[in-house]
Amino acid sequence: MEFSLVYADADIALREWYKKTQKANWSCYADIKKSFNSADAVGNSRFVFNIKGNSYRLIAIVLFKMKTVYIRSICTHSDYDKIDAANI
Repeated sequence: MEFSLVYADADIALREWYKKTQKANWSCYADIKKSFNSADAVGNSRFVFNIKGNSYRLIAIVLFKMKTVYIRSICTHSDYDKIDAANI
């Protein structure tokens, strides 16, 4: 993962998120919350996941019917505060 090249401390947490997400069978936001209790819905099919104890944020589009997740952005917490996650 390219993000891990710059932020090496995020590597293990991102890999764990990926493995858990790959195995998931989400059909609604409640299912995401069961997998990732700290996940937030921010609108426009975007969900924000805390990575490595909230040091980083992963923004993804989750298409429940298609069982597909698109990573839109991974950023530091401070960079996240500067963006509109619902429109990334």
